Amino acid sequence: MASFVDRVVLHAVGGDGGHGVASIRREKFKPLAGPDGGNGGDGGTVKLVVDPQVTTLLEYHHSPHRRATNGTQGMGDDRDGANGGDLVLGVPDGTVVKDRDGNLLADLVGAGAEYVVAQGGRGGLGNRALASPKRKAPGFALLGEPGEERDVVLELKTIADVALVGYPSAGKSSLVAAISAARPKIADYPFTTLVPNLGVVQAGETRYTVADVPGLIPGASEGKGLGLEFLRHVERTAVLVHVLDCATLEPGRDPLSDLDVIEAELAAYAGDLEIEGGRVPLTERPRLVVLNKIDVPEARELAELVRPDLEARGLRVFEVSTASHEGLRPLTFALGELVERARAAAPAPEPTRVVLRPRAVDESGFTVTAKKDHEGVYYEVRGSKPERWVRQTDFNNDEAVGFLADRLAKLGVEDRLLKAGAVAGDEVRIGDPSNAVVFDWEPTLTTGPELLGARGTDLRLDESARPTRGEKRREHQERMDAKTEARRELWTERQSGHWTDPDDA
Repeated sequence: MASFVDRVVLHAVGGDGGHGVASIRREKFKPLAGPDGGNGGDGGTVKLVVDPQVTTLLEYHHSPHRRATNGTQGMGDDRDGANGGDLVLGVPDGTVVKDRDGNLLADLVGAGAEYVVAQGGRGGLGNRALASPKRKAPGFALLGEPGEERDVVLELKTIADVALVGYPSAGKSSLVAAISAARPKIADYPFTTLVPNLGVVQAGETRYTVADVPGLIPGASEGKGLGLEFLRHVERTAVLVHVLDCATLEPGRDPLSDLDVIEAELAAYAGDLEIEGGRVPLTERPRLVVLNKIDVPEARELAELVRPDLEARGLRVFEVSTASHEGLRPLTFALGELVERARAAAPAPEPTRVVLRPRAVDESGFTVTAKKDHEGVYYEVRGSKPERWVRQTDFNNDEAVGFLADRLAKLGVEDRLLKAGAVAGDEVRIGDPSNAVVFDWEPTLTTGPELLGARGTDLRLDESARPTRGEKRREHQERMDAKTEARRELWTERQSGHWTDPDDA
């Protein structure tokens, strides 16, 4: 089973926001003391963070589905729900984040670098937060938003100063083991390394890292073999070292032909030029040639034979033996000089600039488009606010639907629909076509509570509708005065004989 994975597809889902709650406070002698429903908690966020202790993407190869925790629901008595915890995923230094189409999203270089993959959903507001002077007793709350769901591709591109390239079994792993403390797998039979090996080399006062890029073959730049899986690891390196096998017994191979094949593959490989360290084409980077295995007499003779031809091409050549360590010290110091030169020529890192892009004054934040399908003409409303409001609305509550209608009208959606040619009864869709809310539009939406008064009000909680003590005293006095006056009038009529029966006269 492989213990190194450098490309995975990660399915990340942010936590859902908790729902708000509609609740009414009840106190002694005051059963309806006002709304006290709390807000729902926000859902957790899924983020990638560079962790120096992580060296492979193997964990996400076995468990590609990751989800942050949800926020909890609000409660009565002004208690808000708890926020969901963020899910922090550690990735190796040099991880590149892309979308499904191959577009670069983030290049995570340096410990602590992070990227938010899936944002958590917002918690819904409770009726306490929805109360206002005109809406004193909301009988509804907003729902929590679902968390963002995204699929991203993670690619690990090794962070190293020097890359060793060459055919399989050319001795690259042995060279890394000979000049550093790394201990890659080495055997006395032909095989190719399946994982890049990193080693740290100390040459005088210069310290640099060397990467053993697994063996390349003709056609690697086109995906033959495992070429594309390994060529990405040379994109960030500053120096390339061609390790040529002078003791190969394969027919049709020699150091010069091996060099030409590997150079052609490097030239054909289309690296990601957007990432840090990938702006210089591979063919223009400093390179050295190592003629390996000169401890074999025939290999030493072949190295001496091809060395003039290589130097004629302008390449520095080193004859080495990883078995006897012959020629390794001059090689390490030469590589240290090239690395120091590349570091000095590299531009100084610029501080990250925060760019603010305020919305234009005349930008409404949504669009209304007339479209046509097999069912006829409909009007599509897209925008962050209308879509978020729709997700937060409980369509089983008439008052909540009326609140949504008020918000859309205040935003200007109804005016835009009229300008687009919509009339009463036309179909309107809000949101993504795959999950849109569809309804027949009416310019004026009414609900049951509106028939009893203004939406969101309760006459029992309206202070202006409740008489004061002075008003009650005056009303009582007026009733008593009216009764006294009625008795006086009746007594006057009785004394004047208006109540006498004519038959008794």
